[in-house]
Amino acid sequence: MISDVFNKAKLGALGAALLGVVLAVPAQVAVAQNGYKDAGMEANIHKALDHKRFSGVHASVQNGVVVLTGTVENYADKEESDRRVHRVDHVKGVDNEIQVGRAGMASVNDIELRNKLAKQLAYDRVGYGTTAFNNINIEVHNGVVTLSGTVYGPTDKDSAISLVSHTPGVRDVVDNLEVAPVSPMDDQLRLRLARAIYGAPSLQRYSLDPARPIRITVVNGNVTLSGVVDNKMDKDIAGIQANTVPGVFKVTNDLQVAGGKEADHSHDHGH
Repeated sequence: MISDVFNKAKLGALGAALLGVVLAVPAQVAVAQNGYKDAGMEANIHKALDHKRFSGVHASVQNGVVVLTGTVENYADKEESDRRVHRVDHVKGVDNEIQVGRAGMASVNDIELRNKLAKQLAYDRVGYGTTAFNNINIEVHNGVVTLSGTVYGPTDKDSAISLVSHTPGVRDVVDNLEVAPVSPMDDQLRLRLARAIYGAPSLQRYSLDPARPIRITVVNGNVTLSGVVDNKMDKDIAGIQANTVPGVFKVTNDLQVAGGKEADHSHDHGH
């Protein structure tokens, strides 16, 4: 009786030991397989980043997660490297720690960078008929650019972000841009508002320079006027003209007067 219990105990211990060996083998195999996959992925990642734009980028892989370090010249290259790596088979995630700006590159002053971006964005999409309907605000802090406001369509948004991303000195881009909802009624209002505002004799000159239009944003019948005008009379006339357009729910006149302090928001009620 005692020997049976002893034998069962030995068998139990032996079984546990055998079980431990069985469990350990697959774990070791899994580690080896992961290492093999990671090495294969690294080779494919290096192929994906085989371009002079990414010559300063380094990639390492651990269990399918890729860590990108190093430097690139502009933010667009950082984003593109991220996209390329994400497309590599078996990549589970990407930790993008790439720094924008190569060693020795002069840093760009935030004010200078904002002014440069404002000038570039003012002419972006000129010729496509949507410039006057885009209102983009720019903030720059330590090279990080935040875009906000409302644009006419997704193409206008993508174009603005691409332009900013490719500008030297931009370290990161925060996209707070909103796209106006698709609305045939709002499209009709935009055309009527443009005719009413630019049709006023004193405001016609604002249609001549594509970089300095009176910007007309329309969302569900709510109108916002923005941009810079030469004097307060022009601002007031623009607001009055906008309010004459049938179908307008509300007009917010955010036009600023050149050389003056930032204008207070004024709210006029339309039809």
